[in-house]
Amino acid sequence: MAQKKAHEVERFLTRKDAHYPIVLVYGPDKGLVFERAQKFAQVSGVALDDPFASIRLDANEVDRARLDDETRTMALFGGDRLIWVKNAANQKNLVEAIKYLLTQPPQNCFVLIEAGDLKKGTGLRGLVEASSSAMALPCYSDDANSIGLLIDQMLDQFNLAITLDARKFLRNYLGGDRLASRGELEKLCLYALGQHEITLEDVLQSVSDVGNLSQDEVVDAIFMGDIAGFNEKFNRQLAANTPLFAIVSATQRNFLQLQLMRYNVEVEGKPPFAVIASARPPVFFKRQKTVERALNHWTLERIARALERLQNTVLQTRKFAELDQAIVRQALLALAVDAAKASKATQS
Repeated sequence: MAQKKAHEVERFLTRKDAHYPIVLVYGPDKGLVFERAQKFAQVSGVALDDPFASIRLDANEVDRARLDDETRTMALFGGDRLIWVKNAANQKNLVEAIKYLLTQPPQNCFVLIEAGDLKKGTGLRGLVEASSSAMALPCYSDDANSIGLLIDQMLDQFNLAITLDARKFLRNYLGGDRLASRGELEKLCLYALGQHEITLEDVLQSVSDVGNLSQDEVVDAIFMGDIAGFNEKFNRQLAANTPLFAIVSATQRNFLQLQLMRYNVEVEGKPPFAVIASARPPVFFKRQKTVERALNHWTLERIARALERLQNTVLQTRKFAELDQAIVRQALLALAVDAAKASKATQS
């Protein structure tokens, strides 16, 4: 079986291996797929700026005749060629072309296929994994260890250190897309340029994901049934000119995540603290106690009603745009009141 496990991919990409002229880079993390495809292209030794040595094709342009012709063409000045196929997703013509190519693997030519998430054992991935002359390289979202390595890599590049609490925050909040994570780290390092050490405050001021936290304070007041706190924080958002749709969207996002966590508690019998610790996307550490308390009184039934109310709120704001502020305030306040009643009933 010609495939690498996720933790073996980086080592494979450190050197050229002519035994595998066909390489499939695939997975749900598009940023990581692109980054690793670039690494393979560089390791191949092919001059990527030479149009006679390197050619890029969209997967929808590929068929058996085109790919066979390209792989049999000699480079103008000798050496290897690279055929880089992008946007692959089990297109019929592409699968047939690769199937034929695997019967007569190319010489002095690499075929690099950049694809999204592919099901095991079927289509393009199945062909490559079953071949001895092709290699499949999976790209899954970064875990805590790979995020830690990426953080270290970027800090070394900018000659910066980082505090433990800042590192912990980044390990929790980065991931999902490698290019996005790298971009956020680069932005953070540029923000802290000239300092010796990056602090948590630097991270909170720089990283984009943290922008949702200011809206989450409104959500936390709703979760806890804190009516006075809700009014104060909602008014603060309005004063800061936060779009109403952003507040409603943040509320919907949080309730959807709460629904999944409550299912794990209510149906699967898992303890709240364990559910929160394994939540993806992770719950910001300063909010974890609040969310844990919310899990005690927000049942699946109540959450479903809340989500229905929020969806109706979106529709109402579109229908009566001139009353959007009043509509949103009333809807969110009603959720806070419901939480206050539920919390009181749980405690009694």
